[in-house]
Amino acid sequence: MTSPATAPSSLVIRRATPADADACGAICYAAFATINQEHNFPPDLPEPEAGKQLLAMLFSHPGFFCLVAEQHGEIVGSNCLDERSPIAGVGPITISPSAQNVGAGRQLMMAVMNRATERNFAGVRLVQAAFHGRSMSLYAKLGFDIREPLAVMQGPAVHVVPEGLSVRAAQPADLDTCNALCHRIHGHHRSGELLDAINQRIALVVENHGRISGYTSLVGFFGHTIGESNQDLQALIGASTSFPGPGFLLPTRNTELFRWCLGHGLRVVEPMTLMSLGLYNTPTGAFLPSILY
Repeated sequence: MTSPATAPSSLVIRRATPADADACGAICYAAFATINQEHNFPPDLPEPEAGKQLLAMLFSHPGFFCLVAEQHGEIVGSNCLDERSPIAGVGPITISPSAQNVGAGRQLMMAVMNRATERNFAGVRLVQAAFHGRSMSLYAKLGFDIREPLAVMQGPAVHVVPEGLSVRAAQPADLDTCNALCHRIHGHHRSGELLDAINQRIALVVENHGRISGYTSLVGFFGHTIGESNQDLQALIGASTSFPGPGFLLPTRNTELFRWCLGHGLRVVEPMTLMSLGLYNTPTGAFLPSILY
């Protein structure tokens, strides 16, 4: 997959296998920990084992297209493309701190972008650490547009649901209704990842007088949330007992919801940026992106 004209001749991009998860997971942890610590932010993953578990899941999931970069026969990085819905999501893309700035990141990005073109995805999106100037510059050069400033929010459970709303576990029978709601707000559905979350029994829906007005695949780093209003998101955040991973991502231009979170004891962990290539519709409702988009 690597073009010799644009990358070192020793750099090879190939499909990832489950056997690559340990090496790639250790790199994933080290890469994020290094850049975060350089900017005085906590690591996104608590330990190398968490990186190994994450990539073991992604490398074996049929809905993800994953690649590794090798240099001189040694794995130096990896990248994945979430193919579960009409919009493809990039990440995590990580390069070993000892192999930075040799073209591996660009080649891994171009490879998944080529894959998205081949599979006719309407758009490609990603979320990057706003303090990481090199990655933001790379994605911009590759054609990605900045769409939303984000803040990762973390803190104790809120235990507040607005009056008139109720939250319950999502069921398979809710999928079509949730997909239709997502399509109204974003112009596309996220059926594949929502179905995964329903099957894992972590998805929630919020009802307004018995009618579904919002849902979440998970109020956390790896989940997305949508609602007709900020109150729907407040209900889903308020009903969540924890916010897995570093926290959940909140578009800070939604000042009403941002202040509500701050007022209920949640705090900013780090800034991030939502970027897109291809189809992007300005959302017509409230939303929380995942670390993919």
